[in-house]
Amino acid sequence: MKILSVYENSTAAELGLKPGDRIDAIDGSRVRDIIDYRFKISDENVVLRVRQNGEILEYDIEKDYDDDLGLEFEDFRTRKCANDCIFCFVDQNPKGMREALYFRDGDFRLSFLYGHYITMTNMGWKEMKRIVDQRLSPLYISVHVTQPDKRLEMFLYGKDDNLLRKFEYLTENGIELHSQVVLCPEWNDGEFLEQTIKDIHQYSPMARSMSIVPAGLTKHRDGLPFIPPVTRDYAEKFIHVAEQLGKKYRLKDGRRFLFLSDEWFIVTKRDLPNTDYYEDVDLCENGVGQVPLFWEQWQDGMTAISPKLETPQQVTVCSGTLISDWFKTHLIPSISRIENLDINYIPIRNEFFGAAEVTVTGLLTGQDIVNQLKGEELGKIVIFSDRILRETDGKITLDDMTLEQISNGIGTQVLVTDDSPESFFKLLASN
Repeated sequence: MKILSVYENSTAAELGLKPGDRIDAIDGSRVRDIIDYRFKISDENVVLRVRQNGEILEYDIEKDYDDDLGLEFEDFRTRKCANDCIFCFVDQNPKGMREALYFRDGDFRLSFLYGHYITMTNMGWKEMKRIVDQRLSPLYISVHVTQPDKRLEMFLYGKDDNLLRKFEYLTENGIELHSQVVLCPEWNDGEFLEQTIKDIHQYSPMARSMSIVPAGLTKHRDGLPFIPPVTRDYAEKFIHVAEQLGKKYRLKDGRRFLFLSDEWFIVTKRDLPNTDYYEDVDLCENGVGQVPLFWEQWQDGMTAISPKLETPQQVTVCSGTLISDWFKTHLIPSISRIENLDINYIPIRNEFFGAAEVTVTGLLTGQDIVNQLKGEELGKIVIFSDRILRETDGKITLDDMTLEQISNGIGTQVLVTDDSPESFFKLLASN
């Protein structure tokens, strides 16, 4: 493992470790990645073998339990997903985008570290044993459907991947699993869905939850199997079915097992559940409870900071179209009450991926932002959620535009904020 940086005044700095050095082994055992490192470095006494300037050096280290020495490492090579799922967003990107957007992530390490959903089709029993040995819990598993024939049809994998055997092994060995179904109308709904819920629910409570998310479709599906879109009428009927299934399949202690993503409620224009609905699980990265949690934290944050503006300001706030009605009834009124603040709200249509198909803020492109805001009266600044920028470095949009390029294109400075009122009003105070 190659060292990327060394924290000042850390144990590693005292040892003389430097960027570019490589960690070969801890206590005689090879270190393959950051998970191996964290697992093996946790003891109070360790022997660290380092490759430094062509030499191999060993350090006997006494330290506090769980002290990680103060090192950052080069990213490990991510394992590719073994499937070619009929609904995979990667296949629905247009041609000519950066190479990374055509990569299918299927790495169990990223599931443990960051909550990424994986299918486990590319995982053998050696990897399963490692998960158990190193207590890599919880993991997040994309199930979609459990019936083998339907899995082959939807995953285009080519063979039975023993999903339920893997669930049994992991849960029996104390690994908590959160599952996901990307629901494709006429493919894995109806009797297939209930069987899937039943099959995974049998491994509860270590199989802790199942989230149901509508399939994300773009206009770039030439040559791909037809998947009907989730319409408002379909969503209305499905929510009723899901409510019944949610009552039928609960954990033994009465806690909820089945959860719906926010999109089901937004599409049907229903009130979103409050945060109590999600009990003790955090599924926000999957779009489950993201808006309710944001709203609760936003209101608490507004109360805590009591924002004020000394001089009048006019700014524009933008988002994708999915959340636009909710913004108009909740977020924008809460901001507009601030004295001296004039808010202009503009939802942005996603013409790049399909305005009718893709409506979330996180998939907006720079070119759509420029095309729709150019020539508008925007005030002093334009503010977006930081979700419009690449997650890895927060610098460019999906179509490789920087905030500076977008700002130049519309003639007004474009800035991004996280989900907190503190961040939002700090932008206003500094501009």
